[in-house]
Amino acid sequence: MAPLTIAEFLLILLLGGSWVYCVLTAIAARRYLAVSPTPLNTSPPISVLKPLCGRDDRLEENLRSFFTQDYPDYEILFAVHGLADPAVEILDKVRREFPQGPRIHLVETGDPAMPNGKAHSLAHLLARAEHSILVMSDSDVCVPPDLLQRMAAEFQNASVGVVTCPYRAVPGRGFWSQLEAIGMNTEFLAGVLVAWLMGEMDFALGPTLAARREVIEAIGGFNALGHYLAEDFVIGHRAPRLGYRVVLSSCVIEHRIGSQTLKESLHHRLRWARSTRRSRPAGYWGQIFTHPLSLALLLSLAVPKLWPVIAVTILFRALAAWSTAEQVLHDPLTRRRWWLIPFQDLMSLLVWVSSFFGSTIDWRGRRYKLLPDGRFRFVGSINGPSEAIQRFQAAADSSLRIHAHTTEEKALRH
Repeated sequence: MAPLTIAEFLLILLLGGSWVYCVLTAIAARRYLAVSPTPLNTSPPISVLKPLCGRDDRLEENLRSFFTQDYPDYEILFAVHGLADPAVEILDKVRREFPQGPRIHLVETGDPAMPNGKAHSLAHLLARAEHSILVMSDSDVCVPPDLLQRMAAEFQNASVGVVTCPYRAVPGRGFWSQLEAIGMNTEFLAGVLVAWLMGEMDFALGPTLAARREVIEAIGGFNALGHYLAEDFVIGHRAPRLGYRVVLSSCVIEHRIGSQTLKESLHHRLRWARSTRRSRPAGYWGQIFTHPLSLALLLSLAVPKLWPVIAVTILFRALAAWSTAEQVLHDPLTRRRWWLIPFQDLMSLLVWVSSFFGSTIDWRGRRYKLLPDGRFRFVGSINGPSEAIQRFQAAADSSLRIHAHTTEEKALRH
């Protein structure tokens, strides 16, 4: 056998590292499941903040899951950019079902005055919220009845500043959304669990997270966070710098991603990947180890005599996927369509490589440029000029530097 080239030797090292990563995923899943939920001793009042925008897949059921929380004292604040939003009709229908339910507030925010429309809505909701524990949840999320109980229990430790929920991705009927959901449930969650296993968390997951009001205010509020694409990550990343812990909740929620075309799925994946690359640059390079099947295929093509590594790699990948999708998430989709994992992994690798080229993303019909520090700015409408966005862009740009300096000063003071 001819001596290995440097590239072939590097592939062997990367593949070996990916095997180790699969084992770490299995260990992390077992340890996560072994952590007993914190018992609830007191029930502090909670404010739930929910931005709405259009008719998400199964929105009525998602909203209903928050009206049926087994918790004594909480309010729900909803935000829409305009009262003509179709989500308002669905919200009215659900709230009529629960005349004795939680206190409800609907806030009309107007057009976003910052690049991140979700942060714009959260800023308005925060101004109306009455309580110090804030649960922020997307409209495409369905939660179990004990969500608020578990989160309140996890905040009983005064050092905890942020609690973030792992989630099971639930797709619509489309093939590409099913492929993406399998990736979230077998690859993305693996990364979260391994990061949790290796040390204190310094990030948060966007679909549902909770934070103390003082944490959000110390960061600079949502007016500062609104200039970042991944405001959830920034919350989780800066909380430890302020002396608070970030906790991975024992409560698993459902993130209902709906149906997507191939183009929509690729845009979503690429937006997510480019955002992650700027938020966690070192960790993003490490994601090469999350692609064991692709690495094994490349190695077998480079060194045909090493083709047996594919069989070994399949066993390692199966162990990791089973640990996350089955043990932690109880995901019926991956259980039924496990054979799609190799296709999803190949697509994921292509997106990972593509994310290193270019710095623009498409989001809700608009095009943005990602800046090196994770902030982003509007550069044009995909379907033509957007005068509304252009009007606030000048104001957003002028305040961008002010928010950045203010945030850093507050972090240093704390």
